[in-house]
Amino acid sequence: MSSTEARRADAVLAAAESWPGVRDGETMRSVALPGMTLSIRRRAAARDELEPALFVHGLGGSSRNWSALMQRLSDTVECEALDLPGFGASPPADSRDYTISGHARAVVRCLEASARGPVHLMGNSLGGAVATRVAAFRPDLVRSLTLVSPALPEWRPQRTALPTVLLGVPGASWLLRRAAGDYPPEQRARGVLRLCYGDPARITPEEFSGAVAELERRQVLPYFWESLTASTRGLLNAFSVGGQQSLWRQAERVLAPTLLIYGGRDRLISFRMARRASAAFRNSRLVTLPDAGHVAMMEFPDAVADAFRDFLDHHASTSPRPARAGDDDSGGG
Repeated sequence: MSSTEARRADAVLAAAESWPGVRDGETMRSVALPGMTLSIRRRAAARDELEPALFVHGLGGSSRNWSALMQRLSDTVECEALDLPGFGASPPADSRDYTISGHARAVVRCLEASARGPVHLMGNSLGGAVATRVAAFRPDLVRSLTLVSPALPEWRPQRTALPTVLLGVPGASWLLRRAAGDYPPEQRARGVLRLCYGDPARITPEEFSGAVAELERRQVLPYFWESLTASTRGLLNAFSVGGQQSLWRQAERVLAPTLLIYGGRDRLISFRMARRASAAFRNSRLVTLPDAGHVAMMEFPDAVADAFRDFLDHHASTSPRPARAGDDDSGGG
């Protein structure tokens, strides 16, 4: 590692360690990788030898979005969540590549460097699209796939999703940035959470204060709007691609057992996409939460944790039993 890379890694580590919203039992660390430095949130496992899991957040989010679920799954899997480049405490990648492929590359490099794979890979929204691409092209890294309201192409987005879509339009994004500057962080954080929750009354004081603190920290970063608007543009571009690069075609390529979780009150990803996703992923189980919004793992972490455990139990019971020395499956006596 060069002296410049070392200084950058030290700066990111300092930022990660002081990043707001780190709960008791969690740690944050930075990992220097080729062309990027990522911040990783880790939840201490309740016991040794648990299978590893990696969580990937959505557009505008961070690893903090998974804290409630990681707390509940600490007795089931070894939990780590990353901040994608340009989000949370992770600076942009050197390439400034905010496409789905660029974010997928960050996940792959993280898994390869940690040697934790294959993992139980979980993604929400944008992170769901990223996780789908990783599972399609690197099946060796994915033990199972869990997608919470994944951002997969739909041609008739809900009206409530249009302001988010406009972030990817150069002229419109500039106007939205100007308008957002007129509102204090508390009001902006409340607006985002109300959009993402099915029932805003379920927003806990801890979640709200964490969202405000993180927004205050991020909005002074020089790349705050760059990462948000460019990632939105990258997602919209992925929606328009056909053929083998289509996210739906890549969903069909996924070999890993897949758990799909959709919220009935999702204002960003249409609930009607659940049926199409269930048909696209060949080995999938669909769980619908009628009262949940876009971030079910934050709004209903107990229900999502229970669904994930049931999913693991089901596949453990239906998977072929590994052969052991002395086994005789010839049928003879």
